[in-house]
Amino acid sequence: MAPFTLEFLGTSGAIRTPRPGCPCRLCRQARRVGIPWERTGPSVFVHGPDVLIDTPEESALQVDRAGIGHIAAGLYSHWHPDHTAGRRMWETRNWDFRRWPPQHICTPIYLPPNVARDFKIFMGLEENFRYLEDKGIVQVHVMEEPLELGGWRITARQVAEEYVYAFLFEEIEFDATDAPRRVLIAMDELVGWSPPDDLVGVDLAVLPTGVFEFHPFTGQRRIPQEHPVLTFEATFRQTLQMVEKLQPKQLIFAHIEECDGNSPEELLLLADQLRRERGWNVTFAYDTLVVEL
Repeated sequence: MAPFTLEFLGTSGAIRTPRPGCPCRLCRQARRVGIPWERTGPSVFVHGPDVLIDTPEESALQVDRAGIGHIAAGLYSHWHPDHTAGRRMWETRNWDFRRWPPQHICTPIYLPPNVARDFKIFMGLEENFRYLEDKGIVQVHVMEEPLELGGWRITARQVAEEYVYAFLFEEIEFDATDAPRRVLIAMDELVGWSPPDDLVGVDLAVLPTGVFEFHPFTGQRRIPQEHPVLTFEATFRQTLQMVEKLQPKQLIFAHIEECDGNSPEELLLLADQLRRERGWNVTFAYDTLVVEL
């Protein structure tokens, strides 16, 4: 069996917890207690294939906190700043500041086709990565074909929004008596998505939680019906419908927004409710959570 351990470096959505200057209960407690109340930007590291997915603002701190050494490749799910703004992590990690001539680390970066397209358009991303390439610390590739790393095949799978991708990990080194394992990691942006038949029954699915249009226990409306966020973000209830079709053997929710106001205790209760009512093996992730497949 090929090793596969998933480490959640950051589990917030677009808004970290605590949000700077915010006096709400969630942010106050995050400042006092730290993890699991505190959440940094969305990023995961897959031990085994040794792949880092996305670099939010806090990426350098996340990678250092986790004690990550070897990184075989970096992947990007889409161009949004909460997933790319910490790209200078590659510079501070890979640059050899001590020796001359320097012996930089050069990490391959893989961009699915429409992510590569959007890097040319938004936030100077292509220019920034060209600078890093010129310094010899990354090498950017368009991910036209699946990657094979550490006994796993990694395929970029487009979701409903054409600019964003999920990543499917399929085991290619496994015992003949066992079925190859499959893991789906969707970092964000599942609005309008319906899981295709070939993904049904994956061993593990990591999905964004979606915004809480309604209170998860009382059903009271939280987000006004006319709020534009409901036109471009999947809601939690819509995400549950996706899970009903996907039927993963294990489910982990991440990309948990500060503005939804859900505490770690409330999310534990919600996971317990989903286990009882739907029979799911489900967890809401927190920063530093490690899950071995």
